[in-house]
Amino acid sequence: MTDQYAVIGNPIAHSKSPLIHRMFAEQTGQDISYKAILAPLDGFAATIERLRAEGYKGCNVTVPFKFEALKLATRIDPHAEIAQAVNTLKFDNGEIMGYNTDGRGLVADIQFNLKIDLKNKNILLAGAGGAASGVIHSLATMGARVTIANRNVEKAQILVNRFSHLFAPNNNAEKKSPTRNNALSYADLAGQQFDIVINATSASLTDSTIPLPATIFAPGALAYDMMYGRDTPFMKFARTHGAAVVADGLGMLVEQAAEAFYLWRGVRPDTAAVLKKLRA
Repeated sequence: MTDQYAVIGNPIAHSKSPLIHRMFAEQTGQDISYKAILAPLDGFAATIERLRAEGYKGCNVTVPFKFEALKLATRIDPHAEIAQAVNTLKFDNGEIMGYNTDGRGLVADIQFNLKIDLKNKNILLAGAGGAASGVIHSLATMGARVTIANRNVEKAQILVNRFSHLFAPNNNAEKKSPTRNNALSYADLAGQQFDIVINATSASLTDSTIPLPATIFAPGALAYDMMYGRDTPFMKFARTHGAAVVADGLGMLVEQAAEAFYLWRGVRPDTAAVLKKLRA
């Protein structure tokens, strides 16, 4: 019998996850189906219960349900525990297993697909929601120095406090260069430059801009938008203001999907081949 999986979000029509998992299944000979499901903003838990009742084996979770998925999970793996957000659920023997594959997916895309070493890089992470929470640990443990900026600086500070074991004291009173203990507003970024600037906000979903300084990109910088499928305002801004490499989140999507596929099926697909087809 064909095993059923899905991705759940709101919005969800733009998702390429069904196509990616179909390509993974064809490549590895796995008999699965995979759908995109729009859940009402107040109906995520009910959607999960319906899928479990219908015999689904698992699902991916996207905006805005990653924190709610964490609460629903009956068992949580270490990556999800650290991130305090879940993007992959596995239904097994009455349990709801919660995982987070976002951080590993982002690191794999930057290091293996874009060929950029993260060690000792100064990274600006714009946003302090579930997307940011899911990747901070993976970035920092690769040896990067992470600064978090958000419109609501208190929300950014909560993340810095939660991941305080990854950050060193901030002795840079003049804030002329990135440090490892920054939770900043966008206005606080004036005069700073970063090797990698990652848009982890939801701004690109609505074609909105982020109030970043025009001088934010260091020479040779990477501008990375976790959104994919279109040329976002952030990506246009980055090209105009000196980013050497501009990338969308399609590679991250493929890499984190491969991690989920492995958790579900025990088989690791060839992501390079799938990403090449999608880019084409």
